[in-house]
Amino acid sequence: MIELTVTEDTIATWIHVKGRVDSMTAPEIQQKIDALILGGKRILVADLSGVSYISSAGLRIFVLSQKQLKNVDGEVILYGTPDPVRDVFMMSGFGTLFRIASTGQEIEGLIQKGATTSSFSDRIIDDISFQFIEKSASPGNLRVIGCQDKLPLSQYTVEDVNKMKADSLEFGTGLAALGENYEEYKHYFGESLILNRSFFYYPAVKHPAVDFMFCTGEQPNLEYNFFHGFGFSGAYKYILSFEGMDGLVQLQNLVNALFGISSANIIGIVMLAESKGFWGMNLKKVPISENRPENGKDIFDAENFASWMNFPVEPAHSNHIIAAVGVAVKHGDNVPQEVQSLVAGDNNFHFHAGVFEKQPLNRNIESFDKELTRVITECEVSRIQHVLGKTKFSNGMIGLIELG
Repeated sequence: MIELTVTEDTIATWIHVKGRVDSMTAPEIQQKIDALILGGKRILVADLSGVSYISSAGLRIFVLSQKQLKNVDGEVILYGTPDPVRDVFMMSGFGTLFRIASTGQEIEGLIQKGATTSSFSDRIIDDISFQFIEKSASPGNLRVIGCQDKLPLSQYTVEDVNKMKADSLEFGTGLAALGENYEEYKHYFGESLILNRSFFYYPAVKHPAVDFMFCTGEQPNLEYNFFHGFGFSGAYKYILSFEGMDGLVQLQNLVNALFGISSANIIGIVMLAESKGFWGMNLKKVPISENRPENGKDIFDAENFASWMNFPVEPAHSNHIIAAVGVAVKHGDNVPQEVQSLVAGDNNFHFHAGVFEKQPLNRNIESFDKELTRVITECEVSRIQHVLGKTKFSNGMIGLIELG
């Protein structure tokens, strides 16, 4: 038998465990801890004062949870461990993975010792709570690649390919592919995403899978093939964390709120967030001339739309990490026509995103670059899609580049 209760105080979440912790009770404890982590808890105090016995199977729960939380600047702190329980941790060689306390005052001291000393600003805009660091940064550069004019009637040819050097695009999106020979890669164009110069794309084929190419900055000949898209680079003006005050945060509302922090008219947005309902769409076919609709109508016409577009009827991918890149425009009348074309329609933004695996996300804005690198290189990605404005998040972090 096992008895689990969860309590909160101002500095941590406590999980009180009473009974035997072994292979039969471990799954229940694991399920409770996983739910707390996915719910955004980062500092967990495991009160083991009521534990009469722990086996290696039970110990493994806390070890795995500790490793998971350490990746996102969190921690499991052990509290009130009886001598027999502490001996199991030590004999197994895992005692050094944990900080151990015997009083509430010790817990508070351990947490405060690891607290950040940076100066943050706080703001609430449209029921979204922001914490951010403002940096001294010159405006970054926005580059529009190709054009979307040939997309509706599927008219792209080899002459429309824009070969972009990997080291010239720090962040970006578009309709793109990897490969050397057009006759080979023309069948693999799809929604693309560039994060820290590394390239991810979702080919518009019958059974797609995300393909990618990491760029370390040491591949001078690496090129990405675009029909259209955009890229931007520059230093972050703001690094922010966000969370809904009364619930979830919708992408459209989040973008509008960012213009309450930045005074720029065009902003580049790099985002890591935890999805609570992802709305994304992608092409099912490559819009090259040989795939042109036989009825002569464009691919967005009602007769063609279903065969050309994977369009959601309900949200998906809840609790997944979403890594997104986009641009947003505050006043569309004050930007060049080629920039206006990026955000045509009812939206004032254009985003592509990668849907990565379910994992906790580090929300320490000082660790934004480190966390972005971890997600790109260590987490599995299942698709790259154009993101719709009604996508919702529980929380996340943003690197914001003001664009000239």
